[in-house]
Amino acid sequence: MTFSPAFARTILLGTLLAAGAAFAQAEATDPNAVMRQTTMKEIGGAMKVLGDMAGGKAAYDAPAAEAAKAKLVEAAGQIPSSFATEGAADPASEAKPEIWTSWDDFLKDAETLKTAAAAADVSSADTIKASMGAIGAACKDCHTEYRVMK
Repeated sequence: MTFSPAFARTILLGTLLAAGAAFAQAEATDPNAVMRQTTMKEIGGAMKVLGDMAGGKAAYDAPAAEAAKAKLVEAAGQIPSSFATEGAADPASEAKPEIWTSWDDFLKDAETLKTAAAAADVSSADTIKASMGAIGAACKDCHTEYRVMK
């Protein structure tokens, strides 16, 4: 069976894209990186719940909003212990080495997130929306400085 050069290029490109996506979604194997990723996934999950309510993608649900806020505050509080040990270099890790060379600054960023999360008003979709600015800014500041963007 012969394929046209265009079809072969399409298959090759699709294969490369799929391989790249699989690599990008690789899970960490170093226990320290696993702990960091778990903490960040918890933060991301709570942010999604709150963001969906704030953006009208999900109906406002007071118990779910309170639970997401509590999870966000808890996970933000776990950042220092989650990142305390750098561990081995793990190709799936998105943590920059600057975290550990600028530890005090990194801890300030983590505290800024925890403070913003604790101060969030989740009594309505509108108040969540108003609170998301400070939380999102804290995430962005830290990720810009300390996360490898893949």
